[in-house]
Amino acid sequence: MVNDPGTNLKSISSEKESKISREVPVNVGAEQALLGAIISNNLALEKVEDFLQSKHFSSKVNSIIFQTLKKLITNNQVADLNTLKVYLENDQNFLENGGMKYLLEISENSVSIINSKQYGELIYDLYLRRELIDIGTNLVNQSYTNFNDDNSNSIIEKVELNLFNLINHGETNKGPKNFDDVLAETLSYAEKAYKKSSDVTVLKTGLNDFDKKIGGLHKSDLIIIAGRPSMGKTAFATNIAANICNQKISEKETHHNVLFFSLEMSSEQLATRLLSEISNIPSEKIRTGNISKIDFENLMKSSNKLKNLSLFIDDSPALTLSAIRSRSRRLKRKIGLDLIILDYLQLIHSESRNLNDNRVKEISDITRGLKAIAKEFNIPVIALSQLSRKVEDREEKRPQLADLRESGSIEQDADLVVFLYREEYYLARTEPQEGTEKHVMWTNKMEKVHNIAEVIVAKNRHGPISRVKLHFNASSTKFSDLVEISVE
Repeated sequence: MVNDPGTNLKSISSEKESKISREVPVNVGAEQALLGAIISNNLALEKVEDFLQSKHFSSKVNSIIFQTLKKLITNNQVADLNTLKVYLENDQNFLENGGMKYLLEISENSVSIINSKQYGELIYDLYLRRELIDIGTNLVNQSYTNFNDDNSNSIIEKVELNLFNLINHGETNKGPKNFDDVLAETLSYAEKAYKKSSDVTVLKTGLNDFDKKIGGLHKSDLIIIAGRPSMGKTAFATNIAANICNQKISEKETHHNVLFFSLEMSSEQLATRLLSEISNIPSEKIRTGNISKIDFENLMKSSNKLKNLSLFIDDSPALTLSAIRSRSRRLKRKIGLDLIILDYLQLIHSESRNLNDNRVKEISDITRGLKAIAKEFNIPVIALSQLSRKVEDREEKRPQLADLRESGSIEQDADLVVFLYREEYYLARTEPQEGTEKHVMWTNKMEKVHNIAEVIVAKNRHGPISRVKLHFNASSTKFSDLVEISVE
């Protein structure tokens, strides 16, 4: 049987393409041309210095020459063959890879300063390709061999983190912005805010008195909600999450998407709380089934309202920052993401943790990481936080910034710090003996603070510090405006 010549040609072509595709992506000629351009005209460095680094060069000697050129020029020195010789004549790596003879060849192989940026971008792109090959190779090797150290999800998270770092280190579109452009963007935003445009995507918590104080939740903000146990931190967060999910954005987009990382409670427990909030049936009755037929019917109606809630709950324990980032990025890429909530800060695992690290450093790393996530996704990030026990030792139980547990960096990194305080909780534990004058006074005071929660804005990067009182129904774990309750 005679082979089809066309088939043979395709086979040969395919083999050639396969061989070419397996070659390491480098272009030494482009590297030499760029270095020659910088030597002949030092201004050529300005075209590439924002994104190009010495490590991006495939050739070790080219990397050394670029690093020396950059050092000379940034120190306001002339970088030419003479000055390079002074700096490199004792460099063993330089001498072993061609030395001055190689440098002379490069200087003769220069390109125009106009083309230097294109050469720089090509060098950087080839560097990214080589890094991608390394990441892919490591992924394959770990998938075959690393059965004991890491599970599959851990390997995926590490790959996603490596890819994230690769694309975000040395982006060509970063750098100083002209103030005219910044001012134009700011005025455009102010105009939209003035006209109450739907393009202004400040998220409203649904608690009107609170929103008036903070102006809503701003993009790229890290918001800390802190309080002692039983103050209602998780309830406050779930209230906000449900309210934001139910807000209509525009005619095209129906609702906001909220991702809730629950490191302490299970997703079922959070769902029970949400059902309790919307149905006004105490959560303990829902859990125990101690409800009437009317309550059960009400519960079913309430569940229908929650079915289409664009709330996503991740109750995986002991999450790391990279896991939080990768899972958030995945959801944002798939359907969009408007808010991240974490319950709570002290349960996040630090990736940099080692035996020499203390907890303060760990928390500092975590808060910086959360702020970076808020900026990266350009959405608000809410993190709940515990307060130190020293609050209980004071006569005045209202929290202060100094009470933030384990780290002053929480205060430093946060754009908004909110404390929750319920005087009723503490007052209920100091009941005097019945029949005494003190008991009468205590009863009167309890009536005044019954179901009242105080939200203390202790830090606000966008405005003044303030306080606002809200109604809190402990049985249904629901926060609402005091005005709404008085009208009802």
